[in-house]
Amino acid sequence: MPVVYRIDPERNRIVTECVGETTLREILSHFDELEVDPSCPEGADVLLDLSSMTTLPNVGQIRSAADRASQASRKVRFGAIAIVVGNEAIFGMARVFETFTERHFARSGVFRSRDAAEEWLEKPGTH
Repeated sequence: MPVVYRIDPERNRIVTECVGETTLREILSHFDELEVDPSCPEGADVLLDLSSMTTLPNVGQIRSAADRASQASRKVRFGAIAIVVGNEAIFGMARVFETFTERHFARSGVFRSRDAAEEWLEKPGTH
């Protein structure tokens, strides 16, 4: 499955990766799975790694994913989200997602490296 995640309880973080050809159905299923995962904390930051994703979703698909994130935020209070991208097209898509979901995350950022994203998550209150 191209959408995989793990819970990092020490950092209170959900680490999600989209790999290769990723479909909207798989992204929506990820939220379904997350909501029923007994190890999912009530509140957590998110590291969303899109650096290996090869699919470029359209705006409607991004909106659907954002809407589903909104629904999930009722169960999982999201803190910060750091989105890691691998190319310019995904960067633009991530910025659109960031705009659609800004009210569901305490803060958000898009980064070109996982190290930069993790460093940003470790510094509360930075943009």
